[in-house]
Amino acid sequence: MDNSSYCTPSVHGSEQFKPNTTVAAVVFAENKFLLVEEKENGQTVYNQPAGHLEANENLVSACSRELYEETGLALTPDYCSGIYYFHRPELNLYFLRFCFVKTLSKIQTCTPHDNEIIACHWFTYEQIIAMKEQLRSPMVLQCIDDFLSGQKIPLSMLSSNLQ
Repeated sequence: MDNSSYCTPSVHGSEQFKPNTTVAAVVFAENKFLLVEEKENGQTVYNQPAGHLEANENLVSACSRELYEETGLALTPDYCSGIYYFHRPELNLYFLRFCFVKTLSKIQTCTPHDNEIIACHWFTYEQIIAMKEQLRSPMVLQCIDDFLSGQKIPLSMLSSNLQ
């Protein structure tokens, strides 16, 4: 059998399934979680600071960038709390989400630099549960629950040849 076609990048790449790779940050301080308020399809929704991985960017840097863009906070995550594969059937989109955690000793004031973010809010877990229908996706609550469970993946486990 001739395996030469397996070495052609265009053939190999065209057959691969490529989900959207995203990063999110659970930011916790004084028993509250930081969520951003944004519009999606005309509806106000709440999400962790989150966004897509960009070319030539490692996962930790992507998380720090998204945190800064959406909240104005220059932070580096402490650890990864989970990796999720999520399908949104209404959009026919698949996501591979890496959720990171940053714990702060006190609540910090946020100033979003992304004009798609309406505002930043610090909510208790109970407040987040009460607004469950306004969360951008079930991933928001699942990431918080995994943080509360103590689930931790050290950043050293996320290898990259990118800075």
